Amino acid sequence: MTTASLIILVALFFLTSAVGVVTGSNSLITVPVMFQFGIEPKVAIATNMFGLTFMNIGASIGFIRHGKIEYSRLSLLVVLTVIASGLGALWVGSFSSEAVPVFVTVSMFVVVAFTLIKRDSGIGSKEESEVSRGSVAVTLVLTFLLGIYGGMYSGGYVTMLTAVLVGFYGLSFTQAVAGTKFINVFSSAIATAVFAWQGLIDYYLGIILGVTMFAAAYVGARTVTKLDDLWLKRIFISAVVLLALKTAWDLVG
Repeated sequence: MTTASLIILVALFFLTSAVGVVTGSNSLITVPVMFQFGIEPKVAIATNMFGLTFMNIGASIGFIRHGKIEYSRLSLLVVLTVIASGLGALWVGSFSSEAVPVFVTVSMFVVVAFTLIKRDSGIGSKEESEVSRGSVAVTLVLTFLLGIYGGMYSGGYVTMLTAVLVGFYGLSFTQAVAGTKFINVFSSAIATAVFAWQGLIDYYLGIILGVTMFAAAYVGARTVTKLDDLWLKRIFISAVVLLALKTAWDLVG
């Protein structure tokens, strides 16, 4: 890879990581760009996942310092995610690359519709006792299924998980954004471990991108803690609409 290509990747990863603290879905942009630079698909996915681990740690540190993570409500979700992401990483070679754009496009539009329909969701949080057992069960099932996808590819994973935590688990947007980054530390770490075992990671590129993503995510998390839930919801919906249109355009193209 040329120096110019590396500089472009670093700039892209910094920008998407800073914005992705709120929106997620970094991989919908970064992984296809890595393909365009001639990086073999499985290596691109694995190296991107390596960098995502650093990004999630950077964001989580920012949120932890401001007391935004609900550890008691996230602990079971973390356990489910670790198991599911490990399975997803093991199955990374078994999914059809053609199916990913269709799945992501439909999912993004579902997230937008779901968030708009549940107009009051995410503006303030519910106590754990106020969330019905049915909603908790739906959260657990969707967290596990999304964890499998997150371990495979990750594109759109955090965006969909944020919608689940807001819509079913009663978290505010601030708590959900912080919670998904904390959960994704474990998701990306276990997937990275599996990819490392399979020998798929480009460590030279991964370390450069990982440091970049860590710094960008830490800055992004500090910015998020200064915004209220309504503004976070507006930013989230706007970004997801754009991502939905982008993935639909790519699919048609």
